[in-house]
Amino acid sequence: MISSNPKQENTDEPLSIAPHDKQLRSRLPSALQQTLQSLSYINFTPIQLAALPPMLDGLDVRAQAKTGSGKTAAFGLALLSRLTLERTALQGLVLCPTRELADQVAAELRRLGSAMPNLKISTIYGGVAIGPQQASLTKHAPHLIVGTPGRVLDHFEKGHLNFDSVQTLVLDEADRLLDMGFTDSMATLIANMPKARQTLLLSATFPSAVDFLSAQVQREALHIAVDVAHTEEIIEQHFYDVPESGKLAATAQLLLKFQPESALIFCNTKRDLHELVEYLHAA
Repeated sequence: MISSNPKQENTDEPLSIAPHDKQLRSRLPSALQQTLQSLSYINFTPIQLAALPPMLDGLDVRAQAKTGSGKTAAFGLALLSRLTLERTALQGLVLCPTRELADQVAAELRRLGSAMPNLKISTIYGGVAIGPQQASLTKHAPHLIVGTPGRVLDHFEKGHLNFDSVQTLVLDEADRLLDMGFTDSMATLIANMPKARQTLLLSATFPSAVDFLSAQVQREALHIAVDVAHTEEIIEQHFYDVPESGKLAATAQLLLKFQPESALIFCNTKRDLHELVEYLHAA
């Protein structure tokens, strides 16, 4: 996420870009500058202003910022800036704790890299057939892979992946990667990567386990923390005590009442999810 100026979209008026944003933008490859212009992205967010310069310098960075702060675009722009598209070799790897986050990150990288010719980004995670993923990896090596540690390790052990050309490793939501038990998988993957690489670690929290991980895989990492917590003024919480039989109707009623521009709904099981989707479609 990079802040945009809706008032100036679809007009011929020049974009109002702050001097420090203009200076940082000038450090990006022309293709990325073109994309930011086409998307009406004007001013960088605080985490991007703080973290992107050292990332572009090739330094190891550990970044901490709240959800929605623009961390993905920060490491995404740095990651894409280092690519040599003429080389058909894996040059960057992003490890995520869930397939949903992997899809989200890959979509953002593809959007930011839309003006980069022949850019190939592959998403690799479990829960789907491994055959099509293997074909994608072996037929034409991707420049970037976004995936979950377990499935990425499966492909590596089967000989479908080569890490010799990896120059940037990103550990996204590192605290959740550890909480979900990916410590051993990540250790094996990282042990087989070049030591002369850039490692970017992003985490909402930095407990001792994340500090230890950073010390193990990063070199003199620069710690950057910006707006690390949401405040009560930003998040408003409501609780509704609803019987099991009334949850579907209550969800629909709440959506009608608040009419959010976008919404994220969590369900306990896949069955619950499918029932809710069917109910909302019918409504």
